[in-house]
This record gives sequence, C-alpha cells and structure tokens, in this order.
Amino acid sequence: MNEIPNSAQATDQARTHTLERWLNNPRVSGLPIRDASLPAPLLSFEFFPPRTEALETQLWACIRRLEPLQPRFVSVTYGAGGTTQARTHATVARIVAETSLTPAAHLTCVGATREEVDAVARSYWEAGVRHIVALRGDAPPGASYAPHPGGYAYAADLVAGLRRIGDFEISVAAYPETHPTALSPQDDLDTLKRKLDAGATRAISQYFFDPELFLRFLDRCGAAGITAPVVPGIMPVSNFAQAKKFSDMCGASVPHWLEKLFEGLDDDAETRRMVAAFAAAEQVRLLQANGIDEFHFYTLNRPDLTYAIAHILGVRPASPGTASAG
Repeated sequence: MNEIPNSAQATDQARTHTLERWLNNPRVSGLPIRDASLPAPLLSFEFFPPRTEALETQLWACIRRLEPLQPRFVSVTYGAGGTTQARTHATVARIVAETSLTPAAHLTCVGATREEVDAVARSYWEAGVRHIVALRGDAPPGASYAPHPGGYAYAADLVAGLRRIGDFEISVAAYPETHPTALSPQDDLDTLKRKLDAGATRAISQYFFDPELFLRFLDRCGAAGITAPVVPGIMPVSNFAQAKKFSDMCGASVPHWLEKLFEGLDDDAETRRMVAAFAAAEQVRLLQANGIDEFHFYTLNRPDLTYAIAHILGVRPASPGTASAG
C-alpha cells in the first residue's frame, strides 16, 4: 500500500483538528437573527450641505432615496468654522417644505454672538423645525477653537440658551474615544454630562468601528449617572483611505481588521461597497445583540450603501401614504 503524500497527510490532520474543535469547543450559532415580529431598529441619517450645484443635485438624490425608510430624523451639518451655515439653513428649510422628513438642524457656537445664534434658532422654530443638534463647532482649518467674545462659549451654554427659546428636542455630541482636545477621558465625560444636564435630550456619538469601544463607553456613562439615550454613530466605509484620513483628524481609531478587509480593493469600487455593507451591518447587529436599537448613520451623501445596510437590518420603505416616523 502506498504511503499518503505529505500534503494529503496535512489536509487529513487539519480536518481532524477541525473535527476536534467542533466537538470540544463551545458552540457559536452566530449573531441573533431579528425575529420577523420584532420592529426594525430606529435610524436617523446625517447629510452635509452642498458646496456646488452638482453636489446639491447629489444631496437631493440622497435625500429622496432614503426618505421612504422613514428615519426618526435627518440632520444637516455645518462646515468647520460655520462655513456652510447659509447652505445648511437653506437645506433644512427645503427639507421642511418639500419632504415628509423631520429635520434636525445643526447649530454651533462658532463665529457668532448669542443674539445671532438665538435669531437663527428662532427662525428655525418659526419654520417648524423642532430638533436642534447643538455643538460647540470646529475652528477653521489650522486654527484653535476660541469662544466668540459675545457668543455661547461651549455646547452646554448653547443648550441652555436653546431651552430659553423654545421646547426644542436637542441632540449633542458624545465621543466614545474622547474628543481630541479634551484634557482627559473623564473631563470629556464630564462635558457630556454638563450638556445633558443643561437640557439636551440625547447624545449622538462620533463614529467608531469597534463595537466594544462603544459598549465600554456606555458603561462609563452609566457610572457617571448619565441616563439620557446615547445613540451610536455609524459611518459605512466605502473609501478606506478617506475614512482613515477622517479618523486621524477626529481621533477615531481604525482597527487592523478593517484595514485588512479593504486591502487590495483600491481600484475595485463595487467590491468595496459590498465589503462596506457587510462590515457596517455586522457592527450594528452586534450592538443590537447587546440591547442597542437606535443608530445614526453618517451617509456622506451616498445613499445606496446606507439603504442596503438598512435593508439588511430589516428596515423597509414605507407604504405610500404612511406618515413619517419623526
């Protein structure tokens, strides 16, 4: 009888080891599958205002594509230093007038007096906007943040000011990996609590990629006495180089496994999109398995990827005539 070739022996041994692992290790059936009788997660979407006519067309294609999913709300950002303030206001006003969506308008402390910020908030209220995302705001590129001499110094001050103007729903920012300019993680957490104690309704987190980071952050929030909802921010990655650049700027860590997922796909946009949908859906499903059921998606004005992930999570377009879920 001929001896088994070395390669065959190795294969046979590997199979034996696989069988031993299956028989002796704990059984893992995968992440829990959402039962059809349970509701899909609550979603909200973030857009950024257009800088050109072509980008405005892209933005509105994005809005129309995602509108049937009935997000809880949609937010529209400011540029650094408030550079897109006028476009943000125009976009929010158009969302109110032309869609069934509930807009949440970003409002920052940067570059304006209290009176000017209050006037913007009142104009939003008069236009029917009842949700504000209150932020300190970023300084222009290359500059450090400094409060406006006659303005709101920080987001907690802005939240308190908004509470004096109207009964807004107010969202604020949270940083699972600590804001880059915070003195310490505890200082950053204290800042979040001040914003919530000033009257904010919820916090929306900076995006992150490792679910365990967010879960540990929730533990810290609970220990600090924070009881308001902290909604995880999810940024689907279709362009890894761009995501890495964003992350370096905002202090979000990029795990090695994510880099490996996109390795070799620089010139393969279609495969990148499929990988991105898989990665973000698994991130959300793991968080759902830990009891989290509301998510804020940073769409980057690219709707198809967000739409696909929402579909995987069980979110379906509303039937014609169904009211918005705002």
